[in-house]
Amino acid sequence: MDSHTDLREQLRIIVFQSDTKPGRRFDKILLVIILCSLLVAIIDSIERVHRDYGDILAWVEWGFTAIFALEYLVRLYCSPQPLKYAFSFYGLIDLLAIVPGILAIYYSDAQYLLIVRVVRMLRIFRVLKLSPYLKQANYLLAALRGSKQKIIVFLVTVSTLVTVFGTLMYVIEGPQHGFTSIPKGIYWAIVTLTTVGFGDIVPKTPVGQILSSLVMITGYSIIAVPTGIFTAELANAMRGDALQHDCPVCAKSNHEQSAAFCSRCGNALFPKVDSIAATTPSANPGAASGKPDIST
Repeated sequence: MDSHTDLREQLRIIVFQSDTKPGRRFDKILLVIILCSLLVAIIDSIERVHRDYGDILAWVEWGFTAIFALEYLVRLYCSPQPLKYAFSFYGLIDLLAIVPGILAIYYSDAQYLLIVRVVRMLRIFRVLKLSPYLKQANYLLAALRGSKQKIIVFLVTVSTLVTVFGTLMYVIEGPQHGFTSIPKGIYWAIVTLTTVGFGDIVPKTPVGQILSSLVMITGYSIIAVPTGIFTAELANAMRGDALQHDCPVCAKSNHEQSAAFCSRCGNALFPKVDSIAATTPSANPGAASGKPDIST
């Protein structure tokens, strides 16, 4: 029983803990295997390669699937809470890395769904100690939440515009010029308003061309609106984080954005500010002249 417990604990350290030498080695080997599996799936999608080497690549892919299936079973075996791991984000991704290989038995094109294994490369953030950088994504999420209502209003407005423009173009041009229905006209309006311009449907009449010019100009005028909304909310999110900086001495929060010293106790909020003030003669005129600073 003790040997069984020791084996399970050793496997848990290797499989789940990347801060140990065996754990880092395991994760690095796993990332290399995932990358090789992705390359095989991508290469196999080339018609000539699939025709000449399809059988060999299929066996190679089966080998990768067997490795990932064994890894998944090992993770379930050594996890302290197998069900919690199985329904976690990484647990579901690990399972999805196996399912397409099994589905390929019944549906050959399902093997290309193996590209979902690229999501498993997210473990590289844990292996390379990049997790602190992911915390910056909180600013983006806060900006998206803050601008949600504005973006919804913008999308509703754009949807109204393309519906009106598409209907007008259907009435003006008609089926003889390719605008066979209102949905077709709305499709043209979306393509034109977003400045994509496929050119598969173009107005022929002068009135239609004038309307088309108006739609293109409108597209250029509104294309920066969501970017401006998101940028403003991102600045607000970052400003709000700065305002919540606590004083390291008295723990007072909610300082002004440009504040370098605490408004309650007067101590420096940031160590760098304190060190710069101590080493820069112009930071305190009284210090350079030997007199106390009475400017404040």
